[in-house]
Amino acid sequence: MAVGHSGSGTSARHSARKPVNRRPVVAAAAAAVAVLLAALLLTRFLSSGGHKSGPGAGAGPVAAAAGGSRSPSTAVSSRPESSPSSPISSSPPAHRDPFGAGAQSYLSGRAGTVLAAVYDLRTGQTWTLGQGSPEAEASIVKVDILETLLAEHHAAGTALSARDMSLAVAMIEDSDNSAATALWDTVGGARGVRTYNAAVGLADTTPSRCVDCPGFPWPGWGLTTTTPADQLALLREIAQPNGQLSDSQRAYALGLMENVTQSQRWGVSGGVPSGVTVALKNGWLPLTSAADDWQINSIGWISGDGRSYLAAVLSTGNPSEQYGIDTINALAAIVWRRMS
Repeated sequence: MAVGHSGSGTSARHSARKPVNRRPVVAAAAAAVAVLLAALLLTRFLSSGGHKSGPGAGAGPVAAAAGGSRSPSTAVSSRPESSPSSPISSSPPAHRDPFGAGAQSYLSGRAGTVLAAVYDLRTGQTWTLGQGSPEAEASIVKVDILETLLAEHHAAGTALSARDMSLAVAMIEDSDNSAATALWDTVGGARGVRTYNAAVGLADTTPSRCVDCPGFPWPGWGLTTTTPADQLALLREIAQPNGQLSDSQRAYALGLMENVTQSQRWGVSGGVPSGVTVALKNGWLPLTSAADDWQINSIGWISGDGRSYLAAVLSTGNPSEQYGIDTINALAAIVWRRMS
C-alpha cells in the first residue's frame, strides 16, 4: 500500500494501552507524575548510550495526563541553534560535512533525485544535499499531522482523548492511512496543518488541498509537498523545547516514532547499530499507475554512541519501492559513519 500501510485498523499489540483514569480525586497527582515521567523519558532519549524501548513505554498515558500542560520553560520566540537539552555540556568543535565525497560518489551511480539534510543537535550545524523543488511527502506527513494535533491541544490546555491516542498510535507506529485521514480531519485538514506549519516557520511545505483527489488512488494528504529543510524544522519541534509543544507531548511523539513497527524501520536508521535510539517515520508512494516512479522518504532523530542528529531524506524517480529504500539506507549509513 502506498503512502504508508495496507491495513486500516490498529494492531492488537496496542490493545494493552489503557486510557488514563480521569477521576478528579487523582487528577492532580497524575499530572504531576506525568510531568516528572516526561522529563525522565526525554533525559533517557538524549543520553548517549541509547535504548531500545524509549519513551514509547507508557507514552500514551503520559500524553493523556499531561498532553495539554504548558511547560514554564517553553515560551521562546525563535528556535535556538543549540538545545539546552543537548547531551554535551560544553560546545563541541565544528563537525565535518556528513555529505562528503563518499555520499556524492554513491549517489552519482543511483537513479532518481535525492534531497537530504542533517542537523547536529550538539553543534547546531546544518548540512544539505542536492537541489530541487519540494517533493511529495507520502507518509512522513503523518508527523506533521501529529504535531498539529498536539499543538492544538497544547494551545487549548487539553489532553488527547482516548480516541485520538489510539489513532495516533496506529498512524505513526503502523503508518495506518485511515487513522491519518481521521486525524487530518480532526486538526482541520490542510488549513489546520498550514496554520501550525506557519507557526513553526516552515517556508516550503504546502498541504494537499484534497483527500480524495481525482485520478489518485491513495489519500491525498500524501501529496503534501515539502523540503528536507522544512522536515528538519518539524523534527526540531519534538527534539528541542519550544513554545508549541509541551515536554510531555514531545516525549509522547518521540515514543511513537521509536516504536515504529519493525518492517518499517528502514531509511535514516540505515547503518545505525543496535543500542542506538532511532525515532523515525518513513513514506513510500508510487507516483505512476505503472509503479515505475516511487517517492521514498525518511525522517528521524538518531541519538547514541556519541551522536545526536536529525536527518531528512526525500527521493523521487526510484524505479521501484525497494530501490528507493536501498538508496536511503546506504546514504544513511554513510551519514552515520561521518557523524562520529
